[in-house]
Amino acid sequence: MEKRIYLDNAATTEISANVYKKMISSFQQTFGNAKSIHSFGRDALTELENARETVAKCIGAKPNEIYFTSGGTESNNIAIKGFARANKNKGNHIVISAIEHDSIINTCKDLEKEGFVVSFVPVDRNGIIRYVELLKAVRPKTILVSIQMVNNEVGTIQPLQAISEFCATKEIVFHTDAVQAIGACPVDVEKNKISMLSMSAHKIHGPKGIGVLYVKSGLKIDPIVSGGGQERGLRSGTECVPLAVAMAEAVKDATENIEKNNQTLKNIKRYFLRKIKQTIPAVELNGHTRDRIPANVNLAFEGIDAKALVMLLDMSGIAVSTGSACNAGSINPSHVLMAMYDDEDRARASVRFSFGLGITPGEVDYVVDCLAKHVKKLRKISPYKIKKDKEDK
Repeated sequence: MEKRIYLDNAATTEISANVYKKMISSFQQTFGNAKSIHSFGRDALTELENARETVAKCIGAKPNEIYFTSGGTESNNIAIKGFARANKNKGNHIVISAIEHDSIINTCKDLEKEGFVVSFVPVDRNGIIRYVELLKAVRPKTILVSIQMVNNEVGTIQPLQAISEFCATKEIVFHTDAVQAIGACPVDVEKNKISMLSMSAHKIHGPKGIGVLYVKSGLKIDPIVSGGGQERGLRSGTECVPLAVAMAEAVKDATENIEKNNQTLKNIKRYFLRKIKQTIPAVELNGHTRDRIPANVNLAFEGIDAKALVMLLDMSGIAVSTGSACNAGSINPSHVLMAMYDDEDRARASVRFSFGLGITPGEVDYVVDCLAKHVKKLRKISPYKIKKDKEDK
């Protein structure tokens, strides 16, 4: 294996040196229980509340609206289940998009067993929610709309402002899964009229096992775990202060450098796509060409099996994926790509490349060279034939 190139940052990121340093320092120096009343506990509580304040400042929230969780999945579960159960006297209808993360879709399926009704709004071929269909889906008993800010598989950015403003006029609570958006899109929960928002540290160069749920003041939410009433009664369990410190540092670093980082990623994305176009025929971009985060490039290589391509690239030292890491073992095609294109062959031929800031043009050249070699090999043995005009391009 000549190189090791990591292009699966949408699945998880390497922890940054700055975040790691802050986290380890907290582990070593502030080990008290934040609920203890002695000085060790008070020190831990101070660090916890400082972390809460930092996260709140980065997204335009108040500190008492920030709740630490174990990650995006738990944040989504608390937001959807906790709000629905606490407000079922007001209605039983929830609206989500057809391309939400499984932690949203499966949470809603659980609620269907409890008598809630869920509408799945379709998206267009760019992965953008069909706004008119969303408006049609809303009913008098609709209490919650949840639409992700950025899709985790294709990187498409949703027009959240229009959706959130519509929900505000109808007095419907709006939640967004912003796990893929923090550090890529500016977020201001007040300006964007967001009622609840989920995020996770390990997508922004923080550690795994820590996330945040923002809940607008005044919303009624039932906890989904019983215990000692930590996090102001919403999320019981002893707080891991060092992870909260790391979460805050990761959010601060990501949000302070959005424009600079996005420009760097845009440049490398353009270079990558140009090299692909020059080298490999019959390749199509999945998702929106413009309204997408620059780190995500999802490509359909006509006539190949994406999982086989991922394995061959791995043998060349290149880490990519076929989509969400949560579904890596599934034999079914991506529900996101099927919702967008209704084309199983395209879905099974698609690979996600998610870039980090450290990749170089030389590494991109190596990736494209390996891609060209492996795609050619797979197409020779594939039962699917690409069109001659695409081969000639």
